[in-house]
Amino acid sequence: MNAHNELFPVIDPTQRRRLANAIRFLAIDAVEAAKSGHPGAPMGMADIAEVLWRGHLHHNPANPDWPNRDRFVLSNGHASMLLYALLHLSGYELPLDELKRFRQLHSKTPGHPEVGYTPGVETTTGPLGQGLANAVGMALAERMLAREFNRPGHDIIDHHTYVFVGDGCLMEGISHEVCSLAGTLRLNKLIAFYDDNGISIDGHVEHWFSDDTAKRFAAYGWNVIGPIDGHDAQAVERATAQAKTSDRPSLIICTTTIGWGSPNKAGGHDVHGAALGAAEVEATRRALGWQHGPFEIPQDIYDAWDARAQGARLEQAWNERYDAYARAHPQAAAALRRRLGGELPAQWPQVVRELFAAARAVDAPTATRKASQIALETLVPALPEMFGGSADLTGSNLTAVKSSHAWASAQHGQVVNYLSYGVREFGMAAMMNGMALHGGFLPYGGTFLMFSDYARNAVRMSALMRQRVVHVFSHDSIGLGEDGPTHQAVEQTPSLRLIPRLDVWRPADVLETAVAWQQAVERRDGPSALLLSRQNLPRLQHGDDAEARIARGGYVLAEAASGAPQLVLIATGSEVEIALAARELLAAEGVAARVVSMPSTSVFDRQDAAWRAAVLPAGVPRVAVEAAQPDLWHKYVGLSGGVVGIADFGESAPAPQLYRHFGITPQRTAEVAREVLGRAGGGLD
Repeated sequence: MNAHNELFPVIDPTQRRRLANAIRFLAIDAVEAAKSGHPGAPMGMADIAEVLWRGHLHHNPANPDWPNRDRFVLSNGHASMLLYALLHLSGYELPLDELKRFRQLHSKTPGHPEVGYTPGVETTTGPLGQGLANAVGMALAERMLAREFNRPGHDIIDHHTYVFVGDGCLMEGISHEVCSLAGTLRLNKLIAFYDDNGISIDGHVEHWFSDDTAKRFAAYGWNVIGPIDGHDAQAVERATAQAKTSDRPSLIICTTTIGWGSPNKAGGHDVHGAALGAAEVEATRRALGWQHGPFEIPQDIYDAWDARAQGARLEQAWNERYDAYARAHPQAAAALRRRLGGELPAQWPQVVRELFAAARAVDAPTATRKASQIALETLVPALPEMFGGSADLTGSNLTAVKSSHAWASAQHGQVVNYLSYGVREFGMAAMMNGMALHGGFLPYGGTFLMFSDYARNAVRMSALMRQRVVHVFSHDSIGLGEDGPTHQAVEQTPSLRLIPRLDVWRPADVLETAVAWQQAVERRDGPSALLLSRQNLPRLQHGDDAEARIARGGYVLAEAASGAPQLVLIATGSEVEIALAARELLAAEGVAARVVSMPSTSVFDRQDAAWRAAVLPAGVPRVAVEAAQPDLWHKYVGLSGGVVGIADFGESAPAPQLYRHFGITPQRTAEVAREVLGRAGGGLD
């Protein structure tokens, strides 16, 4: 019995086409109502979707978060109405009225699929190629969880990741990064359907995309099937069944016609990103024999699509397997439940105490990249959900620890918790998003801060999706030294701070780094970025309650030497020691300066007004110092305040020389402080 028959009864080809046409006309009608959207891809991929969703996809519309469901990703997210139609027809909580409100404010059917808005949407897609990368991350997560938790006779984690991709996804460079790695890792539970319609917004892609896609993916180590006729349900059926038996990831190349069924617009770019228009909608209804009005679906079609009863049976069967697994392996079952729920272990408070104790035990000057590794030495063995990695810079960003077990060197049956992603910053960040979305993992990955630009859109997407991902960015400033301006991050720190929901931490010593890691792990509503120094930094003088104050993002590190402060010096990371030295210079001149360490501006901004006012008192002049582009700091120092920073690119030289060359020194900071006090009328005693 084939996979299709396992789920639903066989139906004749004419009925299958009617079921696919229901997708087509829901997409047509929704785009027409919105006067906006992309009807062409849903019309072209409807037959493929009918085969996959009705014959192969294991899911339960009544419980979109069932742990062992198959994952489905629409990487060509502009075809969102394809997914919304599938969710509506198969019984998810997505009523017809929401389809009628396609692309409208606060509807559950936004222009591109968004996780958290629509039940059944697994990831936010739209930036092309990233959905494919998320799917690779999901398939990796499935493999790793299965390797860790499955036991003989108990394959409790066993599901596929399916992804629809278009020409645009495969043109984007990220597709090369992640598909090359997926082939190397032999992620055989990953199956991609390529909508090979030859059309993008500008027209026929043959003029700018003439790759031999089959040979390209074969070279990656994928199982390539096709080209097949994407409108032939039986051909799609056979290809899907074949892909599910492969020991490698599979690409099914489906030749389709964009806008299939439209008499006058099918096959052209006009149907890609615009409504058909009333006349063409009616012509398409006539051409396909669809005798129903806008948003009208016959009951027999709803009945044939309804996946709720079958989904309940699939989930119930899994629940019974899980119960048997829990009886045989209770500790493993409890750990799996905890991790899939995103909960920290009961011993987490003790782990935090150990984390802080290890940080406080460090006396010698230490680079914060090393401080991060010290933190990870405590965190990784205590939190098996942590899955680390690096974009070919493990020895530089220090993301591996003694308890890290890398994919490349893992022994048979050993749990893997570290992956060398190769020189693939963008792919790494997007795959980590997929792992976080899948559940069961807290992914972290490292590269140089300069190369956050390569990963930027995936970092933005982790923030948009509120995923708990930790981006470790080392070599955070001109302190990198001799590698020069190509590698020296100048604008990256403030630009990362501009991303909503991303907590950016730039710690100044070992303890601040430990707190940054604690906050990143405990955070449930978004990602964190840790910006870490290459050069050694001195241990700061912290009081007994420092951890709680650091956790508020900005705090008073050193009070004015006498009386109320006349000036506040604000600094982050490697420049905190400069602010402290400037404080001493000013004190010698009779100026009482307070030093505020602000490792995370976003966290500080979330504090209550009383805390912020206590740290940065109104009416007291302020100077900020950071080895980065200075403009953002005027938010805190005001137009009359001062900023010591870098408004140009770096140079190639040893780090101490660069700090002197760019004037990021205690002397220059004190000089700017005098200027600010002079403008404020404070003068000098």
